[in-house]
Amino acid sequence: MHHELRVEVTPPWPFRLRGGSADGLLRRRGASLQRLLHRDGAPVHVAVVQPTPDRVIFGARADSEPDAMWGIRRLRFATGVDDDLRPFHEEFRDDPLIGKAVRALPELRVRRAPLPWEALSNAVTEQLIEFERAVAIQRRMIAALGTRCPQTGLRDAPTPTAVAAVAPARLAALDLAPTRALALRRVAAEVAAGRVDLLAADPLPGWRRLRSVPGVGPWTLEMLALHGQGHHDRLPAGDLGYIKLVGRITTGNPRARASEDEVRAFFERFGAWKGLAGEYLRAAASRDLLPLSPARAFPGRAPRRPGTRSSTPARRPAAA
Repeated sequence: MHHELRVEVTPPWPFRLRGGSADGLLRRRGASLQRLLHRDGAPVHVAVVQPTPDRVIFGARADSEPDAMWGIRRLRFATGVDDDLRPFHEEFRDDPLIGKAVRALPELRVRRAPLPWEALSNAVTEQLIEFERAVAIQRRMIAALGTRCPQTGLRDAPTPTAVAAVAPARLAALDLAPTRALALRRVAAEVAAGRVDLLAADPLPGWRRLRSVPGVGPWTLEMLALHGQGHHDRLPAGDLGYIKLVGRITTGNPRARASEDEVRAFFERFGAWKGLAGEYLRAAASRDLLPLSPARAFPGRAPRRPGTRSSTPARRPAAA
């Protein structure tokens, strides 16, 4: 790696550098976050540090200056440092449901993968299983099929080409369900062959082609759109966390479950910001920032009474 590049960014909106990723690819080392990426097979080592609230410094080492700049762009996307979230905060800072969290956590961002392929791959592995188990599978895949840099000790995720080249049985041996192994290999083949361009300006053709792969449903594509392509207007409505939260908020029954359609209807009022609103709803719930009464969050609309038939738990839909 002969070229080094340094870029200093002034965030347009309050920003705080977060920790590393659960899969171990983005690592905290001292004051910086570091990540190994590859561009057309060439390694790119990227690091980011935030010495002051209004200064975020990205650095990259690569074989060429364009590769280094590419790596910085990908990490800028992943961290959301360039996102100007003022329109969202102006519209929803007084929202009866998430307003308290919006005011308390202006620096909150949607966590993204540097490359959309990683978000797509992770979404397939996370279908219908516990998050911790999915992360363990992802770490095994990285160790078995990813790339390691001996100089830094960092690893990069398996490429679509690498995943498409292995037998589904090998993926299943990493604890991935056989149907998920087939789905992952098929989407990897679509991306590796260039039939799906995950970085295309118009993502709709790629989403439609991926949707035709057995085992890929709305939840998987919404995870890709939100966490891999930066579309704040997409929300993974089939996520069990949202099904539980919306069920509890709209009924007052802590054991209630909403349907996927009810989750979509619940977030519809957030318009182009559904995905970010979902992150704030999670944050509000985890930090005890939700309103005490659901009625306060839905002026003029009485919540369904706990214990009634309409508030009984719904069967969980297949989050595929």
